[in-house]
Amino acid sequence: MSRRRLVDEPGGRSPAARWRHLVLAVVRPLLSVVALTAVYYLLPADRRLSGWTLVLLIVELCLVVAVIVWQIRLIVRANYPVLQGIEALALIVPLFLLIFAHVYFLLAHNVPGSFSTPLTRTDALYFTVTVFATVGFGDIAPVTQTARLLVTGQIVGDLLVIGVALRVVLFAVQRGRRRGDPDDR
Repeated sequence: MSRRRLVDEPGGRSPAARWRHLVLAVVRPLLSVVALTAVYYLLPADRRLSGWTLVLLIVELCLVVAVIVWQIRLIVRANYPVLQGIEALALIVPLFLLIFAHVYFLLAHNVPGSFSTPLTRTDALYFTVTVFATVGFGDIAPVTQTARLLVTGQIVGDLLVIGVALRVVLFAVQRGRRRGDPDDR
């Protein structure tokens, strides 16, 4: 009888399968954040700024858009779209923030005086997160025009990530939930 109950659950998913999906939905984003942060701290810092640095920033931001599109497709097809949506945001937001943190670190490394204080990788990440969270403690501030333009670009990007990307992910979750049995999600 208990075997029958497990199979007869909505969508044919057992509680064990649901539990496994929930655990994976927590572990995968955590591993993604750890991996992205490790890559950030391991990237070479001896790169000189050039026109290619701007091209690389644009390519990296296009990568964020590609990841969003890829994640949307995964969400719509997922058995558990809500969990996949959480995973998507746990990948998209850190990737976006770490890209800017790396650019700030390179700028501070190559053009001393770009910020009110020299930036280590951790300082650059801290500054990026304070800009994203709009708390701006004031302990680090962009000083040069280039730094201010980059921060302005991040602020606009933050609004897009918070507004557009979040909305698109939520829409994909709703669509994924409608695709299957609504009682199952």
